[in-house]
Amino acid sequence: MKTYTLSVIDVKRETSDTITLVFKQPGLRKIKYLAGQYLTLIFRINGRRYLRPYSFSSCPTTDVTLDVTVKRVHNGLVSNHIHDMVSVGDSIEVLEPMGDFGSMGISEGDIYLWGVGSGITPLISMAKDILIQKSGVKVHLLYGNRDLENTIFLELIKTLQSLYNDRFNVIYFYTQLSVEPELPMWVRGRITKESIVKILQNQEIQNCQHYICGPLGLKDSLISTLIELGFPRQEIFSEDFELIKDPKDFVDIHTRTVKLKFEHQDINLEVVKGKGILESALDAGVDLPYSCQTGNCSTCKAEVLHGQVKMIGLEKERVDLRVNETLLCCSYPVSDDVVVKI
Repeated sequence: MKTYTLSVIDVKRETSDTITLVFKQPGLRKIKYLAGQYLTLIFRINGRRYLRPYSFSSCPTTDVTLDVTVKRVHNGLVSNHIHDMVSVGDSIEVLEPMGDFGSMGISEGDIYLWGVGSGITPLISMAKDILIQKSGVKVHLLYGNRDLENTIFLELIKTLQSLYNDRFNVIYFYTQLSVEPELPMWVRGRITKESIVKILQNQEIQNCQHYICGPLGLKDSLISTLIELGFPRQEIFSEDFELIKDPKDFVDIHTRTVKLKFEHQDINLEVVKGKGILESALDAGVDLPYSCQTGNCSTCKAEVLHGQVKMIGLEKERVDLRVNETLLCCSYPVSDDVVVKI
C-alpha cells in the first residue's frame, strides 16, 4: 500500500461544522485518483494511530489541488482533531486513493446524484467530472440539508448551475427552513418515497444511473423505491462508510481468543462479542493496516490459517477473496482455534 505525505495549503470553511482541507499535489509523484474516490488520512493521537477515509471534493479534471471535506462529528475523535488542530503548513500522511464509487459507463442519458449533508462530498466531485467530460449526460442533484446555512458547497453548486444550466438540475430538500420555499427547486422536508416517485415519474429507465451517499435510511428507501419503479439494481450505486450489522448475524458470535500473526509476532488477542478482529487489535495497540473499515477495500485482508471466522455487514459481495482470505474489519471468530495472518 503506497503512502504519501501531503502539505496543507489551505483550510476552507464551508459551514459552521464543515471544512475542506486543501492539499498541494506532490511535485514529482503526482497522486492519481478518480472522481468519487476517497483519501485515507493518518493521524497519531495520544500515542495511537488512527486512519480515516474522506471523500475527495476536488475533481482530477478540474482541480490542481487535492481536496477532502470533513464534517465535525459529535464525539468524533479524528474529525474533531482535524477541525481543532490541523492548519496551513501541516504535513499529513495519507494512503493512496481508493474506492469504486464513481460514474460508470454511460456517455449519454441521465445521472441522478442523491445525497444528504456531508454525503454531497463525493457527489460534487462526480458532478464536476461528468459535466466537463460527458456533454451528452444530464446531471440531477437531489440534496438534503437542515437549512441554507448548513448547505455544503452551496455557492459552488450555484456556479455549476450557471455554467451548465441546460445539463445540471438541482433540487434542494430542507427540513428546517426558516421561510416558506418560493422556488420549485426547494422542497420542505426530507427525501421521501413520494418525492422520489414524483421526481422520476417521467424519467426513462434506459441510460440512467443513480448514485447515493447519505444515511442508511436514505439509501434503503431509495434503493427499494428505485427498484419498484423498474430501475435495474446494477445501475444503482451507493457509498458506504459504515458496516450494516444485523443482530441476527451475531447469534453464534461469542468472546474468543484469536491468534494474530503480524510483523513476525504471535499475538493472543481477545475478541469481545460485538467487536471485530480489527477493532479488537486496534484497541489492544496493534497497528494493523486498514482504511475503509466497511469491507470495501482490501487493506486489512488477512489469511485464515486455522479455525473459522465469519464476515458480517458486507454490503457488496467480495468475489475477489480466496476461500481462506478474510477482511478483518468485518471478521468475527466462530471457533476457539482461529489463527489469522496479515
